[in-house]
Amino acid sequence: MTARPRQIFIAAAVLVGPDGRVLLVRKRGTDVFMQPGGKLEPGEAPLAALQREVHEELGLAVDPATAHYLGRFAAPAAHETDAMVVAEAFWLSIQSTPAPQAEIEEALWVDPADLGELELATLSRHHILPAYLRSR
Repeated sequence: MTARPRQIFIAAAVLVGPDGRVLLVRKRGTDVFMQPGGKLEPGEAPLAALQREVHEELGLAVDPATAHYLGRFAAPAAHETDAMVVAEAFWLSIQSTPAPQAEIEEALWVDPADLGELELATLSRHHILPAYLRSR
């Protein structure tokens, strides 16, 4: 019998700019882009984690009342072996300019319908961004 992979619970954001593009981030020391967001603290609600993480990573204040729930998705973790990431995903429109900080090395605006050869986390490419495109 194989051991079940460890589960990492996160909140993930599809941040949509005025032109309809979405923001992806790349953490320092990695090559893979993904949604902004991060791990839930013990007892923390997904929307509260989303608000905290987006502020820590990008310096953006988001209003949780404007978040649209996309769903719960799971995929192999991009940066941790033998782990599954389980995301509560939301999309929000933003007007302000993000400023990468904390562990974020690069932020990139992309057309969610045309991701090309961009190295993207499985969770983003196969679950979150397709759900966002279906929700529009």
